[in-house]
Amino acid sequence: LCFLSENVSLLFKLYCLTVMTLVAAAYTVALRYTRTVETELYFSTTAVCITEVIKLFLSVGILAKETGSLTRLITSLKENVFGSPTELLKLSVPSLVYALQNNMAFVALSNLDAAVYQVTYQLKIPCTALCTVLMLNRTLSKLQWFSVFMLCGGVTLVQWKPAQATKVQVEQNPWLGFGAIAVAVLCSGFAGVYFEKVLKSSDTSLWVRNIQMYLSGIVMTLFGVYMSDGAQVLEKGFFYGYTYYVWFVIFLASVGGLYTSVVVKYTDNIMKGFSAAAAIVLSTVASVILFGLQITVTFSLGALLVCISIYLYGLPRQDTTKIQPSETKSSKERLATV
Repeated sequence: LCFLSENVSLLFKLYCLTVMTLVAAAYTVALRYTRTVETELYFSTTAVCITEVIKLFLSVGILAKETGSLTRLITSLKENVFGSPTELLKLSVPSLVYALQNNMAFVALSNLDAAVYQVTYQLKIPCTALCTVLMLNRTLSKLQWFSVFMLCGGVTLVQWKPAQATKVQVEQNPWLGFGAIAVAVLCSGFAGVYFEKVLKSSDTSLWVRNIQMYLSGIVMTLFGVYMSDGAQVLEKGFFYGYTYYVWFVIFLASVGGLYTSVVVKYTDNIMKGFSAAAAIVLSTVASVILFGLQITVTFSLGALLVCISIYLYGLPRQDTTKIQPSETKSSKERLATV
């Protein structure tokens, strides 16, 4: 990662978006490989926890480079992390919301077919756009709103799978499933935009904010390990089933997480969503090559819509590196087009 000034070039933003997209695509394919090929299946909760730890250490390392000396690094950590419980608490909000989102995803997948879940969950894209307008006092043009919903439709088609005629053995509650998805969608939109607002509302270093975020994340993920796999982890060990491929997945998740925070800081959450959509298309193409997945007409159409929507959203660009003053427009005016 480069060490950033506030005024970053368009080329650097494109570089970060490209790297984040490629890393996310590689992560999806590698994760699928480790969950389908490995004989001794590792605990996913421990992998998520280790990812948070690595992201924390990488952020500390980058902050050390940014501050220039060990003394200034320690001073910065004392002032901004250990000496600012309020700031730590502020950054624990997205960690808590993300934890709720993950739990809601589990509830939803327990009560809905995977295909229905994947398609419905794409509502997080327009939800993020709505949160951006309401929470960051930003406006979107008609073309940008159109591209957001086109992206939503494109990703839906990319992930569309016809329902299989198999009888479900487990009793399911569709209303509970859809309710859980609704909560997960709101959590996804709110947490991402909340983190963006915290990043852009002060001059505090991005890496300080990341350290605050990842400290909370480690606590949350350790709790997740205890709740989900506590007994098995005690019996088999924290690193049970870990191979070089698993460590590669963790590395990709860690690097991807850092690039995501850079993208949120210097572009916005909606662009992060577009990048994630492009990663879905790339990972599916990779799955065709590696796993023999069949390309369908719906996938081709969806991929085309994703590409067009990314192009359209990028046309009427505005400055998304700063928060707009809240008094400039009312909520109704911001929801209306420019």
